[in-house]
Amino acid sequence: MPKKGGRRAATEKEQCLPCKQAKVEATCPWLMKCDHPESVFESLISPVKQDEFFREYWEQKPLLLQREEPSVALYYQSLFHLTDLKNMVKEGLYYGRDINVCRSMNGKKKIFNKDGKVSYEQLKKDFDQKKATIQFHQPQRFKDELWRIQEKLECYFGSLVGSNVYITPPGSQGLPPHYDDVEVFILQLEGKKHWRLYKPTVHLAQEYNTEPEEKIGTPTHDFILKPGDLLYFPRGTIHQADTPPGISHSTHVTISTYQNNSWRDFLLDVVPGLVLDTAKEDVDFRKSIPRQLLMKADLSDSSKQLSGFLRCLADRLENGRELRSSDMKKDFIMNRLPPFLGTSFDSLAPGGALPKIDSTIRLRFKDYTVITVEPDLLEESRKEMVFVYYSLKNKREVHMMGDEDMNEDGIAETHGLRFPLSHMDALKQIWSGNTVRVKELNLTSDAEKENLVVSLWSESLIEVV
Repeated sequence: MPKKGGRRAATEKEQCLPCKQAKVEATCPWLMKCDHPESVFESLISPVKQDEFFREYWEQKPLLLQREEPSVALYYQSLFHLTDLKNMVKEGLYYGRDINVCRSMNGKKKIFNKDGKVSYEQLKKDFDQKKATIQFHQPQRFKDELWRIQEKLECYFGSLVGSNVYITPPGSQGLPPHYDDVEVFILQLEGKKHWRLYKPTVHLAQEYNTEPEEKIGTPTHDFILKPGDLLYFPRGTIHQADTPPGISHSTHVTISTYQNNSWRDFLLDVVPGLVLDTAKEDVDFRKSIPRQLLMKADLSDSSKQLSGFLRCLADRLENGRELRSSDMKKDFIMNRLPPFLGTSFDSLAPGGALPKIDSTIRLRFKDYTVITVEPDLLEESRKEMVFVYYSLKNKREVHMMGDEDMNEDGIAETHGLRFPLSHMDALKQIWSGNTVRVKELNLTSDAEKENLVVSLWSESLIEVV
């Protein structure tokens, strides 16, 4: 059983035993360190170190951190509490979309949602009388404290980071035993929550599913979370949680990431582009498939030929063929949170003086941009271009809600710039260095160099230093 840094981590060997409370140094600033993505994650899992976390826990087993430091519990409670709901309901929340009212009864989820807008009085009535859990979807849309943490975690993981708040009355349970398709970090905000974890039936599951009590067996972990405690478990971990009987409700926030972000998803994203590029150069990829192949019930006769094509693709990759993400990069940057800028939005104004050929420039907001190569859909020839997409103008209000920004024509809006393929090396220079002189950019003319940096400067992506 690992036992370092004054904390005890939950492992599969600890059958139904609560973990010892972690001893937290009073000098640790915890999640108040929100200036940098790494510092946010370090604070989240402290006192466990990042390398230890990814070596021993990530995608492998649960981690439980029980903390006694009052300042940590107080900070956690500032992220969200029951009284926040009253003001947020005034924003115009809707049942089903923003709020679910539910309770686990006889191993099944019973939903008490009404139609239309949420009424706080009705919400409180169902909470008090029906002992229903209030499940609030994506509260970072309204709560700055969560926005600030989650957008930094999206930088850290390079993956969307969502959240749900669960408020459960005493002596009640909101959801039946189930597993999720996301990596989960539970932060206990108010009251206590009794958790039971079970061995996965599907390791690293890629879909949500409920599991009947008779199938999941006995818990591998059984413990109580208190304000300031953190629990992590991998996707596929079967779990259920209830609020112990007493006088206090429980509030916790589930922060989740890495949905549809596996090697499976990456292969589905990059292999089609690799095949198309290879077919331009290798005539064998352009030859016809055997006659009547699609009419056969058994396609195994073609497996040998397909294996040869796959080996050819593998050889091209090993010889340095560049992979191109067709959708994952773009989807991430289009749908992630904008940067948290507090009360000042001056940071989105162009930085410094207009860049000239003798200027030295520096990249801004690198964590909020991606560079892709894709066909230009605005041109009939569909010529390949370099696109620089950024999330600076994304709408926080639609984050993780399945509502993309739409333009006047009803088309999903993207924020970015496009350049000829010949500009790729110059863009890489800007993205890879701390500073670079405009005159040293890898382009043929000074006019091209100035046009490139002025375009980036106008979108606040670079500044003159």
